[in-house]
Amino acid sequence: MYMALRESMNAYRNGEVPVGAVAVYKDEIIAQSHNQIETLKDATAHAEMLVITQAAAYLKDWRLNEVTIYVTKEPCSMCAGAMVNSKLGRLVFGIKDTKYGAAGSALDITNFKGALHQVNVTGGILEKECLNVFQNFFRDLRNCY
Repeated sequence: MYMALRESMNAYRNGEVPVGAVAVYKDEIIAQSHNQIETLKDATAHAEMLVITQAAAYLKDWRLNEVTIYVTKEPCSMCAGAMVNSKLGRLVFGIKDTKYGAAGSALDITNFKGALHQVNVTGGILEKECLNVFQNFFRDLRNCY
């Protein structure tokens, strides 16, 4: 999770919403990224989506059932859906997103009853540290205008 937090700081420095993600397979980091929506001018360039793509390329398989993704903020519905579709083994996140989070807060796509795959989810890891980065980013953003 500390590596995901480091990635979130990369996003922060680049003027992106500070979300960082890391994929781990057999105790090895196989992918890491941060939000790049503004940089790439791509609404799908969320940290989680980029990490899923990188992890699949590394494993040469779209099935990520032995992978854990660590992310600083609870995934949105797009990212949670991609986690289900890629058969992600485990998701660990820092802060909840009560408005848009789709791993148990606003929605629960990761554990939707009747879905062919459900993701093992743990939230609240390094929550204070992740929240601090988010709050500082949005405070700085407000002070710019």
